[in-house]
Amino acid sequence: MQKRFPLFGPMLYSSRMTDARDTGLTLNPKYDDNGLITAVVTDAAGGDLLMVAHMNAQALALTIETGLAHFWSRSRQSLWKKGETSGHMLEVRDIRIDCDQDAVWVKAVPAGPTCHTGARSCFFRRVGPDGLTPVDAAADPVADAAN
Repeated sequence: MQKRFPLFGPMLYSSRMTDARDTGLTLNPKYDDNGLITAVVTDAAGGDLLMVAHMNAQALALTIETGLAHFWSRSRQSLWKKGETSGHMLEVRDIRIDCDQDAVWVKAVPAGPTCHTGARSCFFRRVGPDGLTPVDAAADPVADAAN
């Protein structure tokens, strides 16, 4: 009997397949075709999700060097320091990279609202069967139920 998906057999994928990027201690980001990696930003104190953005090599280097979050704006095609115009900088406390080094997790202390709309987090709306509803971060029943 012929396998339906022969390309997904054990010869091409194994949970044991790793390389130095996956397990080593050398920073070697795997940028996408546009030279970007995903950056997830959470509040260093409470762990709340604040924003998701992208970094190129220069943004990551500046973030590491300065301790302030820098990103690559896909819409403007330019480097930007978070809070550069608003003053709502993100002071970086910790940066972690995922197992295959194509995404970073930035734990930061926000100097004000993180979202360009003025919301504390860019994730201020909940998706439900009736559409979008606002999320009150101070009284979020979903977050309260999880704790």
